[in-house]
Amino acid sequence: MANTRTQKARSAASTVSSNEYVRRLIEDEELRDSIRDAYDASQKAYGRIQKQKNPAKAVMDDRKTQKELREAAESLRLASDRLRGKKDKGGSVLGKLVLIAIVGAVAAIVLSEDVRKAVLDRLFGAEEEFEYTSTTAPSNGGSA
Repeated sequence: MANTRTQKARSAASTVSSNEYVRRLIEDEELRDSIRDAYDASQKAYGRIQKQKNPAKAVMDDRKTQKELREAAESLRLASDRLRGKKDKGGSVLGKLVLIAIVGAVAAIVLSEDVRKAVLDRLFGAEEEFEYTSTTAPSNGGSA
């Protein structure tokens, strides 16, 4: 009987340790922090709501309760993303700088005629300036 209990415990432990979500929960401190933050914020919001005579009004009108609920929702979203293996949306600083540079360059081209002309000259060569002179003599329309 003790042997089967030991086997069952060993089987349960191997099943838990092979589960990727449990492994992430054990290994990822930021995931645990997000879950803890969500729990704390929701507990605070729940306490504030319970103290009110009209709980619906507390949710709709109390700014502190709304803030705590937002914090709980954001922490749960972060925990969910980390649990599923998604990285933070912060992005790299270099990526943001490249995006800002591209947007700035496009805006400069669109808004400035001098910049637009310089870019076109670089791409297609300098525009040749010429003056048009007519080779025909002007006609005197209708004078006799």
